[in-house]
Amino acid sequence: MVVGHGMVGHRFVEALRARDEAGAWQITVLAEESEAAYDRVGLTGYTEHWNRTLLALAGNDYRGDDLVDLRLNQRVTSIDRDARTVRTEDGTTVGYDALVLATGSYAFVPPVPGHELPACHVYRTLDDLDAIRADAQRSVAAGHTPVGVVIGGGLLGLEAANALRQFGLAPHIVERSPWLMNQQLDEAGGHLLGRMVTDLGIDVHVGVGTDAIEATDRDSVTVRLSDGSAIEAGLVIFAAGVRPRDELGRAAGLDIAERGGVLTDSSCTTGDPRVYAIGEVAAIDGRCYGLVGPGYTSAEVVADRLLGGAAEFGAADLSTKLKLLGVDVASFGDAMGRTPDCLEVVVNDAVNQTYAKLVLSDDAKTLLGGVLVGDASAYGVLRPMVGEQLPGDPMALIAPAGAGGADSALGVGALPAAAQICSCNNVTKGDLTGAIAGGCCDVAGLKACTKAGTSCGSCVPLLKQLLEAEGVEQSKALCEHFAQSRAELFEIISATEIRTFSGLLEKFGTGKGCDICKPTVASILASTSSDHILDGEQAALQDSNDHFLANIQRNGSYSVVPRVPGGDIKPEHLILIGEIAKDFGLYTKITGGQRIDMFGATVDQLPEIWRRLVEGGMESGQAYGKSLRTVKSCVGSDWCRYGQQDSVQMAINLELRYRGLRAPHKIKMGVSGCARECAEARGKDVGVIATEHGWNLYVGGNGGMTPAHAQLLAGDLDDDTLIRYIDRFLMFYIRTADRLQRTAPWVEQVGLDHVREVVCDDSLGLAGEFEAAMARHVDGYACEWKGVLEDPDKLSRFVSFVNAPDVSDPTITFTENAGRKVPVPIGMPTVRPLQETQ
Repeated sequence: MVVGHGMVGHRFVEALRARDEAGAWQITVLAEESEAAYDRVGLTGYTEHWNRTLLALAGNDYRGDDLVDLRLNQRVTSIDRDARTVRTEDGTTVGYDALVLATGSYAFVPPVPGHELPACHVYRTLDDLDAIRADAQRSVAAGHTPVGVVIGGGLLGLEAANALRQFGLAPHIVERSPWLMNQQLDEAGGHLLGRMVTDLGIDVHVGVGTDAIEATDRDSVTVRLSDGSAIEAGLVIFAAGVRPRDELGRAAGLDIAERGGVLTDSSCTTGDPRVYAIGEVAAIDGRCYGLVGPGYTSAEVVADRLLGGAAEFGAADLSTKLKLLGVDVASFGDAMGRTPDCLEVVVNDAVNQTYAKLVLSDDAKTLLGGVLVGDASAYGVLRPMVGEQLPGDPMALIAPAGAGGADSALGVGALPAAAQICSCNNVTKGDLTGAIAGGCCDVAGLKACTKAGTSCGSCVPLLKQLLEAEGVEQSKALCEHFAQSRAELFEIISATEIRTFSGLLEKFGTGKGCDICKPTVASILASTSSDHILDGEQAALQDSNDHFLANIQRNGSYSVVPRVPGGDIKPEHLILIGEIAKDFGLYTKITGGQRIDMFGATVDQLPEIWRRLVEGGMESGQAYGKSLRTVKSCVGSDWCRYGQQDSVQMAINLELRYRGLRAPHKIKMGVSGCARECAEARGKDVGVIATEHGWNLYVGGNGGMTPAHAQLLAGDLDDDTLIRYIDRFLMFYIRTADRLQRTAPWVEQVGLDHVREVVCDDSLGLAGEFEAAMARHVDGYACEWKGVLEDPDKLSRFVSFVNAPDVSDPTITFTENAGRKVPVPIGMPTVRPLQETQ
């Protein structure tokens, strides 16, 4: 019986099932939440996509496994150790042979007067975040108090402040300790973090407590601080730490540690040999651990014990590496220097806002721990070296980039086999090299074989380094027909006069090509010229969407998406879209990108629909292409009382400038007129947010299966500088990114600092070339659908059947659903027999 289904509870089930080859144990999991195990470490990511399924842990429903019975919404209320049963809230009694408590922890709420007010929240579960968002939206809509207060300046507090900022509130952080993240950072690192967070527009109050929270008569609260100041806010979030959920153990008579938690020995066994505790509820040898890595270790220990093993919980790795509000923070080992007679080596660069400290043994030969703020690039190599002898001068390990820092001093190849590369899953370098020797030849293989990099992901860069260090060459070939990467093919096409796929294949490739290289080369050719994508040989290279300049839908019909720059649309265009949708029986939908999509068109209807749109003054929105899709905007300073700049006009300017720009993947942009971020610009590949002095430029955000938050590239830019930087960023991305690589992974791969150096500082001397390439694109732009309508050869493609060009496909059928006309999901349309069309 497992009580609790968080990350650690799920890990225990996985570990036991993987080892129990004989099927000796039947597992029943009783989960209090309505959601199966999800990534609580990545909880803040939920605020960017609001899709619970994206946080679900792999295999959390145990589908197809008859030996695991998962029961959600089953809160356990009591344990009868004598009868070996548990009782749930609905009165169900379930027996067990072994009981594993994985109940985790709860958010601690200090007994501050007023903490029970409706405006007060905790930051712990998906339901908590839903409630916070609803309250934030209410506060923003009310307008008079767009402020949120976070009580607690630790990890969760900073994440909560970031969430409030995304919701359009101005966050305040209140921390009783003298500096932020006092559990992970020393005083100097904490103070630097505080300055950097303040520079991001977040008010930080350290060294003060919260005396009271008082309701006002304006649908808000007043937070009174111990220094006599007060903050009027729309909502309050308590992020003041957690406490183990040990109430079941207490009531059952199990021993409880002095500071809470069910007391266990190193085997994670409680005073009752049939009851175990793992994760945050377990006080192992009297100590609770609030990190997922030690929790996973405890789960593995109990799984081993239940199968007759002798595993024990050893020294816990308390290392953390985070990016909070865009700021890198890391600590590892004895970060606070508590080891007697230890030495400290510190580099505090106030100008570049970086801080690095190494804690060494008294002979300066052994690394004990460290702290990194502002630049945590050395973390991956330093953390596995804790407890090991240093390879050289410790100062060289944390020297600034370009001055002989960690990258030049050592690499993952220098680490001993026992060095722990993945602390979340307890994977050593030896485990990884063994997997490589066994045939794993890429990062995906290592992750699948060892589970390294499958939790927090911070060790993934080391996996690739280790493969290279072990002599496993990482192929950059685009496919079997081209040995070059996409970036290399881009350079070849740019430097030669080759303008056809066949010419490129003949000179630089082999074979006939495939569905990987054909559309990739077609995209490069489109990025480097203004030729129509359906001209000549290029037409045959396109994928199904570009082939008909429309997105194919699940039933084989197509969508029609006219461009609406910045969401700014004329009444006559609204009327035109409505008339077309009505005449052709199309389903209409206003999208999240501020466009109006029309669904259900057949191939032969597309030219007539687009003829009417083009004649009405509209153009292709290129929703079908790997190109700029939309530039979303709020209403800006023209209408909004909070708007600081004209976001609508800027969005229109950007969309008209970059329309038709072909890229390795689709590009989305957003322009917000103030920090309330109504256009959700930081969820876009390029995000622009107005400030009092100009524009802040963010890059590398996107949605999809792996959502990412855009990062600040430059701040307070004037209009001309903003556009120059976006020109350079986009052309740099188009030139160097891999096939189908979004800007988010590209920025992560290249490094934001390097992107900033190239775009803002012109470190490669390519700024002029990038801007000239963009100017050629702008000058050569033409609406692709207008080009089709003017060319009879191109128009000939858009028929359902060659011998019945005026007959629409009758296999596409529609039905009414809640008053809406929707296509029946019958799969791809079938071709009618020839005699029917004759």
